Amino acid sequence: MKKTERDKQLARIGKMEGYLDQAAQAVMLLSVALERYAEAREPIRALSDYYGSEEWKQDFADDEAGLLPHDLKRGVLSEDSIWNLLSDSRELEERMGEITNRS
Repeated sequence: MKKTERDKQLARIGKMEGYLDQAAQAVMLLSVALERYAEAREPIRALSDYYGSEEWKQDFADDEAGLLPHDLKRGVLSEDSIWNLLSDSRELEERMGEITNRS
């Protein structure tokens, strides 16, 4: 094999090795993220059910009236927090569907 052909071969193998490393890392990270997301599906459903329910409305009203402890973490009573989470979750599921449908 000529030196230029060998150089091209070595460059090609090096490039493909880089692709392999990059893809393996991405697959591993996505696998971990998907597992964590799968574990969060039930809490997401629970938040979806809670948001806008009579319980949520009562909790929100009680917070507005100052009836809840001041040191209580209350992100769930912020309309934007749950809404944004649910919207982001739907968007991610759409993106995952688009990605798998491209195959």
